[in-house]
Amino acid sequence: MDNKTFEHLCVLSKLSFDDESAETTRRQLDGIIALMDKVKAIDLTYDDTLDKNEVPFASLRADKAEEPFSPERLLSNTQPKNDCYVIPKMMNVE
Repeated sequence: MDNKTFEHLCVLSKLSFDDESAETTRRQLDGIIALMDKVKAIDLTYDDTLDKNEVPFASLRADKAEEPFSPERLLSNTQPKNDCYVIPKMMNVE
């Protein structure tokens, strides 16, 4: 991928990189594109009669209706702020 195309993709996706990170990311994208070109070149036709990932109907759980939660219960852990409800962070993802 040339630098002009890479810079255009960065603008479209609102990404910015320093010079070293840009080069690393561009090389990684080149690798991904090369891999996808190889995958695309493989001639695969899907035959659903050969699909062995079937799930027997009898093994599925039965659906059962449950009473819905009341709006008060759903909003009990929120914090009203400026006519909106702010839901507190439940997990710390790093």
